[in-house]
Amino acid sequence: MGWFKRLKEGIQTATKFKKETPDGLWHQCTKCKETSTYKEFKENYFKCIKCGHHERIGSHDYFDLIYDGKYDELFDDLISTDFLKFTDLTSYDERIEKAHRKTGLWDAISVASGKVNKKPLVTAAMDFSFIGGSMGSVVGEKIARSVDVCLRERSPLLIISKSGGARMMESAFSLMQMAKTSVKLTQLADAKIPYFSLMTDPTTGGVTASFAMLGDINFSEPNALIGFAGPRVIKETIKKDLPEGFQSAEYLLEHGFLDFIIDRSQLKERLVELMDFFG
Repeated sequence: MGWFKRLKEGIQTATKFKKETPDGLWHQCTKCKETSTYKEFKENYFKCIKCGHHERIGSHDYFDLIYDGKYDELFDDLISTDFLKFTDLTSYDERIEKAHRKTGLWDAISVASGKVNKKPLVTAAMDFSFIGGSMGSVVGEKIARSVDVCLRERSPLLIISKSGGARMMESAFSLMQMAKTSVKLTQLADAKIPYFSLMTDPTTGGVTASFAMLGDINFSEPNALIGFAGPRVIKETIKKDLPEGFQSAEYLLEHGFLDFIIDRSQLKERLVELMDFFG
């Protein structure tokens, strides 16, 4: 049995606007608690109008911010199958169905192809709202197929990470995606096609340990949590207090793990600059 199955054939143009933030009249910042209208919040790139805190947003929100109005969604017909017959409090199949009803998505990553300032770009963006943005076989397969599209069309690849790590319901099969995605990205490097990795809050676990840190350019949104194990686990393991701001984007930038930190309002402009630079 395969690790995923098709729901329907072909490529669709995205028409729905899925988001992780609630669409209501008011928005309250999760950091400073400032209240603004949802319209002001959305027009400010889903950032707090007072403190600039970047709230978590969904893959389709990023697509709408990045692309020149229109994009094609790729591989949205893949869904994980419960090949291990995993059950804890509920079955894996039931978890997938529940996550789909909640988000309108079928897995924790969505892929789009379109133009950014008339330049082609393939973007694979993760959704934390779908089982914590966990990486399973479909996430790995979508990234692998995205690389194939980039190789065929000579298009740069952008991956936007937002994940709690590997998906435990797929056991070792989820960990295999670390090697699978890393090998596929090597094909991009051999073909001299740029890969940009944008890390958002949070980027942790096996995602950090694989494709998230393998970009030709690695960058992040402000104040994103980026790491492998959580601070509490690390502290209990090494029996020492951790430095202030440990695992924040700013700490990683200072210590050479990131190339830069980007405000969401400047993301599209910076992507154009990077594509021009790599030529």
